[in-house]
Amino acid sequence: MTEATGSGWRPVLTPGALRRHDPVRDAVLLLLPERVGVLTGHGGEIVELCDGTRSVRGIVEALADRFPGAPVGTDVPPFLERLREEGWLR
Repeated sequence: MTEATGSGWRPVLTPGALRRHDPVRDAVLLLLPERVGVLTGHGGEIVELCDGTRSVRGIVEALADRFPGAPVGTDVPPFLERLREEGWLR
């Protein structure tokens, strides 16, 4: 179990971070002063659920309902932890 899944962490964007859709790339962008992150695939849908009210487990459960059979339980927690380590989530 990673720190993200075991702590009851409720991910939320770091203050000052913005999530925007880029129609040119058809991707979700994470914006911080002097930094831009491009989320591909379902990354934008995952970050959309990071509103500070859901635990990592709750996010995984919501995504498992949306994408039955997808490996969200093993893929999403490390993805969220990487975003936290990079300063996008707290």
